[in-house]
Amino acid sequence: MAKRKAKSGSSSGGLLGGVISALRWVVLTVLALVVLSILWVGSYRFIDPPTTYLIATTRASGTPVYRIPVPIEAISPTLWQTAIASEDQNFCTHSGFDTEAIDKAIEHNKRSKRIRGASTISQQAAKNVFLWPGRNIVRKGLEAYFTVLIETLWTKRRIMEVYLNVIEFGRGVFGAEAASEHFFHIPARSLTPRQAALLIAVLPNPHRMHAERPSNYVASRADVLVGRGYAMRRDGMDVCVRR
Repeated sequence: MAKRKAKSGSSSGGLLGGVISALRWVVLTVLALVVLSILWVGSYRFIDPPTTYLIATTRASGTPVYRIPVPIEAISPTLWQTAIASEDQNFCTHSGFDTEAIDKAIEHNKRSKRIRGASTISQQAAKNVFLWPGRNIVRKGLEAYFTVLIETLWTKRRIMEVYLNVIEFGRGVFGAEAASEHFFHIPARSLTPRQAALLIAVLPNPHRMHAERPSNYVASRADVLVGRGYAMRRDGMDVCVRR
């Protein structure tokens, strides 16, 4: 009987030791991933992202990719003012998530079949730079995590700079400089309020909407955005991006 108890105790101890070892491995792996993600995000405060998931897959599909990263000083302020006016009016005051916009989107989606999102520019930057397209819970959770990281490690000005350098304005056309040259044959620093509004107006679907030959919808949307961009400048709601 004594020998049987010893074997049983030894077996239980071995199982417990295996569980502890597995848990230790999981904890160390998670910590390593956290540290690596912080270093990854932190490095992009100072260097331009060399590529993104969307840019890489676009290139892999055989579509020509046109992208010219530039500092925000080389982008007309009217573009980021219009982006804030259109995409995220509380960009300078929230910490990555606009709870007011989220509440409004929830109420709207209860009443309408047309789903409205509430992603901030910070969330869009996190998604575009570090993740892949999708709406599943894992991807959304990672989006929230990377949003917190960029809001913590970057300035608002840097978030806007990276955002305007990676978003797609047309099939294979990524970033403000490439879009300005491709569609209007001018550098991004020379964009007029109307041209900036046309670029921002196509963002919901840059493969079907065109800044250089706008549909009636895009043209009317751009008209609205010109006014909103003016109000943004007048009311100083873009102060966090200014020097």
